[in-house]
Amino acid sequence: MRQRRETASAASKGSIGGEESEESSEGAESRIAVHIGNPRRSSFVWLALLLIIIYCCSSIYHYQFQSMPVPLTADEAGKRGFSEIEAFKHVKALTEVGPHPVGSEALHLAVQYVLTACQNIKKTALWEVDVEVDIFHAKSGANNLGSGLLSGRTLVYSDLNHVVVRILPKYVSEAREQSILVSSHIDTVFSTAGAGDCSSCVGVMLELARGISQWAHGFKRAVIFLFNTGEEEGLNGAHSFVTQHPWSKTVRMAIDFEAMGIGGKSSIFQAGPHPWAAENFALVAKYPSGQVIAQDLFASGAIKSATDFQVYKEVAGLSGLDFAFLDNTAVYHTKNDKLELLKTGSLQHLGENMLAFLLHIGASSHIPEGNSTEAEEDIRKNSAIYFDILGMYMVVYRQKFANMLHNSVIMQSLLIWTTSLIMGVPYVSSPLLVVGLFGAPAFLGALIGQYLGFLLLQKYLLNAHSKRRQLPLIIKAAVVKMEAERWLFKAGSFQWLILLILGNYFKIGSSYLALVWLVSPAFAYGFFEATLTSERLPKPFKLITLILGLATPILFSAGIFIRLAATLIGGMVRFDRNPGGTPEWLGGFVIAAFIASLLSLTLVYLLSYVHLSGAKKAIILATLMLFASSLAIVLSGVVPPFSEDIARAVNVVHVVDATGKPEEGQNLKSYLSLFSTTPGNLNKEVQEINESFVCGRDKTVDFVTFLVKYGCWAYNDTVSGWSEMDIPTMHVLGDAEGNGRITEVSIDTKGSIRWVLAINTEEIEDFELKDARDSEELISAGKKNGVDGWHIIQFSGGKNAPKLFDLTLYWRSGSTHKSDTPILKLRTDVDRLTPITERVLKKLPRWCSLFGKSTSPYNFAFLRNLYVNF
Repeated sequence: MRQRRETASAASKGSIGGEESEESSEGAESRIAVHIGNPRRSSFVWLALLLIIIYCCSSIYHYQFQSMPVPLTADEAGKRGFSEIEAFKHVKALTEVGPHPVGSEALHLAVQYVLTACQNIKKTALWEVDVEVDIFHAKSGANNLGSGLLSGRTLVYSDLNHVVVRILPKYVSEAREQSILVSSHIDTVFSTAGAGDCSSCVGVMLELARGISQWAHGFKRAVIFLFNTGEEEGLNGAHSFVTQHPWSKTVRMAIDFEAMGIGGKSSIFQAGPHPWAAENFALVAKYPSGQVIAQDLFASGAIKSATDFQVYKEVAGLSGLDFAFLDNTAVYHTKNDKLELLKTGSLQHLGENMLAFLLHIGASSHIPEGNSTEAEEDIRKNSAIYFDILGMYMVVYRQKFANMLHNSVIMQSLLIWTTSLIMGVPYVSSPLLVVGLFGAPAFLGALIGQYLGFLLLQKYLLNAHSKRRQLPLIIKAAVVKMEAERWLFKAGSFQWLILLILGNYFKIGSSYLALVWLVSPAFAYGFFEATLTSERLPKPFKLITLILGLATPILFSAGIFIRLAATLIGGMVRFDRNPGGTPEWLGGFVIAAFIASLLSLTLVYLLSYVHLSGAKKAIILATLMLFASSLAIVLSGVVPPFSEDIARAVNVVHVVDATGKPEEGQNLKSYLSLFSTTPGNLNKEVQEINESFVCGRDKTVDFVTFLVKYGCWAYNDTVSGWSEMDIPTMHVLGDAEGNGRITEVSIDTKGSIRWVLAINTEEIEDFELKDARDSEELISAGKKNGVDGWHIIQFSGGKNAPKLFDLTLYWRSGSTHKSDTPILKLRTDVDRLTPITERVLKKLPRWCSLFGKSTSPYNFAFLRNLYVNF
């Protein structure tokens, strides 16, 4: 350092003299420039590094999420092991019955198959193990969850059948009083045979039950396998079990299997409230998989779904784990949830993990009780932060420890930054198209944005150096470039620090990602680059700093980020939950914003290394070419947005509309409705079907209250296949005012066992619903919440479910209702194909698939309103 300063000083003095001194100064400046290093670096190095990082990210994703264990046969697994081949036989048998929604004959066949399989398990169980098989018929009930997707709804069910199996050691009497629940659902939506959702779950459970029946003699508690029905209609199977089945009182932990796609690694996406289950799963799982970021997204409402685990937590007060298959999310609830797409090894992965976990906790001497009585703040402090590393190891720690760790890192980072400042101035069917369409512009934007920052930093640092130290111009320019490069690298640490502070404040479990992206690069920088004095001139940024700084963050997060992007892209198929309710461009904007944010955050360190290289022009040109070629492929139609296996989600519904006001008479409207939850118009589909459909936004249909603001409709040949006797009725039996206005309404669904009723909560304060056959109370009076002015009742049941109901409405005091707004809206679904519907379904393009969910109608629906001008 001393020699460098003396040389600089001599050069400075020489510059005061004449031309001879100036020539000597120029030579000294050149030598000093060489001594401090040329700030230019090879563009080849940066480009090679970028390609290596891309390759590493792809490899990490495939190893973490796509590599599967080898499926085992029954002989290879042995009597006590798990065999995917055997589990697959169950999945195949269940899908062969076709779609099996609640109330269908196909569901009865599926339940009978599961029952027979369970009885066979009982026959082959170890002699020291008891296997009890119960076919549980659930009576009527109502499920009113206060949070999540189902908030503002009352879910009513009746005549549901479940298969419940309890496996326990024969000679441990206290085992009956403490049970572990393993649960999934047999039923599917009407649009798919459900190979993934959730026949794959049922197949795994049956093979698990067979394996456990050979091990349970060493258990200290029972394992209950619940094969429920009614999940797809609003988590009704789980609710009926925890509220009606006597075994439910013995459950101490709940484990739920779900699918939001088909196959792949089944990962933990919800855990808790108590962290014990996650901690013990991490100890024994052979192929641990789980990411707390999925739990954060689910809790935030970004993922529009609900699982039985919500019932086990909120209604039963249980802790546990929720697993889900997440590959191919675009096929969820469509015809393409089929056996051919179930990836080999998927069932083996979940089965081996769960067998090891159940053997461990089944023999455990202690399982914590649920947290229903604990304060919410105490639960959050004890919640688990969990993530796997390459699917080989799982890290689990509690929120309390995370707070201490994050606070420590935050304080250290702020101290380092303060010290640094004081020391001196320093599309869906082809997801890969997203790389070109969204990734390329995002990358280009990040590069340009950071380069502008680099230029501004140079200008600022040049002025600062002019005030603080006297250096020759050639040295000053080199020093400024290298310091600007360092400050851009440190700016990356600062942005992750901000995210860590916010995540820690709001107790977001996935804040560990910000921690990793902050600590590792900061440590590498401190080890290889940091100086302890502001007088020392910088050297060119070291490549080793970048490599070691990014290695750990890429290892921890590359697979997760790619999985999130793939899930988001697949979810675009059902993005427009109220068709026409969101702009067509919004889906693309969401993907673009996600990718832009992700690239801006993760490339901040790498891009800081590019400014002193000659690679900028080549990078910009290559990025523009990638974007242009991707755009050309999309616009030319070479790669279609959808395919037979990755289809557009549509609904075809024959609607009989009897919503007219009484004074308008029986003005029935019968038409065929075509709509899609996938953004975009339906012009191409309508042209292919060729049935005189008219599309537009001038006809909003309320499927109670699931609004279709953009759709297509046809009136030809819609009068056959039904009669006026099928139309549901709502009659006022009484309307009296005493202490308050009370209205009695009779509802006849005319044979429908799946219906939706909306009650106007701006006028109605409370209500009761009874089965008119025996006056059994289905929904009692009590506080009701609504969404957008309506409280929704969803009903689903078996063939023997009631069809005639008595509804009592309690009006709000001082209500001044306008007669042009209905007080009740009703939709009844009928499992029937009319001639026009059947014809259109046969002509439906191969790139389209019917989409089912609990709120969407079947292929035939009646609409009815009740007004209050009585």
